[in-house]
Amino acid sequence: METFERARLDAYFAKIASQFAPDEKTASFLVTHLLPERPSFVRAVATMTTLKAVLPKPKSISPAARREVEHTLPVDALTRELFTDPDTALDYLESRAAGEDLALLDVGGYFAPTLEEVHSRFTGDLTGVIEDTENGHRRYEDLDKLPCPVISVARSPLKDPEDFLVGQSVVFSTEAVMRGRGDIPHGRPALVIGFGKLGSSIARLLHAKGVQVTVFDIDPVRRTQALSQGFTVARDREAALTGAGLVLCATGAISLRGEDFAHLRNGAYVATVTSSEDELDLAGLPDVYTRTTVGDHVTRYQTTGHYFYLANGGNAVNFIHGASVGPFIFLVQAEILAAIRMLTRKDVAPGIHEVPAADRAAIAATWLNYFNR
Repeated sequence: METFERARLDAYFAKIASQFAPDEKTASFLVTHLLPERPSFVRAVATMTTLKAVLPKPKSISPAARREVEHTLPVDALTRELFTDPDTALDYLESRAAGEDLALLDVGGYFAPTLEEVHSRFTGDLTGVIEDTENGHRRYEDLDKLPCPVISVARSPLKDPEDFLVGQSVVFSTEAVMRGRGDIPHGRPALVIGFGKLGSSIARLLHAKGVQVTVFDIDPVRRTQALSQGFTVARDREAALTGAGLVLCATGAISLRGEDFAHLRNGAYVATVTSSEDELDLAGLPDVYTRTTVGDHVTRYQTTGHYFYLANGGNAVNFIHGASVGPFIFLVQAEILAAIRMLTRKDVAPGIHEVPAADRAAIAATWLNYFNR
């Protein structure tokens, strides 16, 4: 990022932070993709809260961004296991924020498994969670009882441009990986598993490139949406896997389990939009499969009479090329800052909430002022 671009981005976040400045600061922990442009957002969070630690998602860390953030803030290792056991999660939060008002800024529902117990035992006041992704939104939605507010930006209109462009970057990176091995998507029937915002974007972009696309989704509403947009909709996932030469997994849950891989057509490519632990049950793959690196970011899984290719180790394929969606990502990041103010006011009941439409409009207007030039 050029110096003048960084200056403009810092000025934008300073403006957003002043628009949504909370009356009082709360402590916070921030889960984030620590990508090259992310330090500006991290600094904005640190302006609006007392940021106790940054927890970068392990598959999306820019070394330069990490070094920049570490100059002023603690950066801790993030694992699912850290917040799976209540005692472990509580010990970690207490070690940095004991007795304080605390907001958790999440990407992917990391805090969900132990939220209820941590909320009841934390020595301070756990004011709530802010969640960025559809996958995380569902993790919190699936809890029997939410003990505190969860403000989700996953389904915000301000996220629509990001979702479309992420889909575009997934298609770009998948094709680049294939071309690196002398292959192309054309002539390979594609199966898109999951027809949410990302999956529908991927399906449309592949179709625009002249690739034959079949969609599978467990939600009948989404299947009707896919059918209305001209896609073939698979009735039987096993048969769809057998016929696909390219499989794009976009559910945010487990798309392929161990027994599913055997149904893949020989030579099929598999790529995902999120981390392998969230999208693929690679641990369930039979031990008879050998793993061989056969190109940049491509692993061949092979056993007698069967083989397939996995892009980027099953992690989000677009992160190979930086996963950039340009300045549109700053819309959602600003909405996260607006959500911080909502939590610090402590007038939001337990449950899932959204940022008010008026705040979104203010964010969009500010963003246009800085980036529509």
